[in-house]
Amino acid sequence: MFRWIPLVWANMRRRKLRLILTFASILIAFMLFGILEAMRTSMVEGVNLAGADRLSMRNSAGLTASMPLAYYEKIRAVEGVRAVSTQSWFGAEYRTADNPKQPFVLFATQPRPLLDVFPEIKLTPEEQKAWLTDRQALIVGHMTAQTFGWKKGDRIPIKSQFLRKTDNSDTWEFNIVAVYNSGSPWIDGSAYMNYDYYNESLMVYFKDAMGQVSIRVNDPKQGSAIARKLDAMFANSQAETETKTEREVAKQWQDQIGDFTVIVTSVTLAVFFTMLLVTANRMAQSVRERTNEIGVMKTLGFGATLIVMLVLLESLLMTVTAGLAGIGLAYLASVAFAPMLKANFPGFELTGSSIALGIVLMVVFGLVSGLWPSLMAMRLKVVDALRRA
Repeated sequence: MFRWIPLVWANMRRRKLRLILTFASILIAFMLFGILEAMRTSMVEGVNLAGADRLSMRNSAGLTASMPLAYYEKIRAVEGVRAVSTQSWFGAEYRTADNPKQPFVLFATQPRPLLDVFPEIKLTPEEQKAWLTDRQALIVGHMTAQTFGWKKGDRIPIKSQFLRKTDNSDTWEFNIVAVYNSGSPWIDGSAYMNYDYYNESLMVYFKDAMGQVSIRVNDPKQGSAIARKLDAMFANSQAETETKTEREVAKQWQDQIGDFTVIVTSVTLAVFFTMLLVTANRMAQSVRERTNEIGVMKTLGFGATLIVMLVLLESLLMTVTAGLAGIGLAYLASVAFAPMLKANFPGFELTGSSIALGIVLMVVFGLVSGLWPSLMAMRLKVVDALRRA
């Protein structure tokens, strides 16, 4: 078969503009396929990264509503609960001369329970000691630290957008005692402060409240049951709760923007259908233009099987080469954009399984687009072909 590739290549180059346009359409189709597959993989990875043994509790009225701090000890006392950490939204802004308002994610939490609930936050013994003993300690995810140019040992002022201290000021002073890398973009894009330092400084009507609560359970299989038990405990109270596993929360967030698998499939099908029409039309035109040559080849003894093979080989060569180029560009794009997108699309990459699927699709589309033109060539009678010449 490979000895016929020079002949096939010569036939492909007869109409250079048509070759370029068809090649470009296939390339773009598979490049879009690769990028969309990387996004789909990222969505799935985001759900998988969520802690299997963690629950997330919030006020059922919404994320902006708080819960009484008194809930904290009640949650800890529930059977099956391993550790409990609160995350109270600080509404943080870091001011610089160039940009007076740079918001970022900062939570007030209990130092020791945070490390128990989120074991992926790894601190050295020295950093852990400082985090547990310094009330003004601040630990910062590496993504946030890179954004502001912070490093361990810095002392920084941070302003709250809506909270006020007892002296009516809105600025807290912190010592950065650690810059961590957890591997989770949501955690690495955040920072944490000591809840007691936060709570004791607040005006009375802000005190003794907590926002979201993260709960680590002993048995992940019992997570949903414990979540129901916790919600039942606070039912009919002034601050009813809604508790879900972290994976359920991640899946719910994903569902809010639609079923991404359906979106990817729909867009991919539309792009590939258009590409298939363009490629099939190109192959049909190419066969019609070579009618007399096909007649001569049959006269010289070329069998119908060989004629079909040559047409299919031309279609396959076109689809596979352009498709590989498109997948290659998509892979390079995924590598280039992954660092920029990891905050919202963790695991953004074109996987080996997606590349393998793309190659299978190239072969299938190559055969399908060349099938009808090859049958036309096979059925062509020598007399009719020479007459048209």
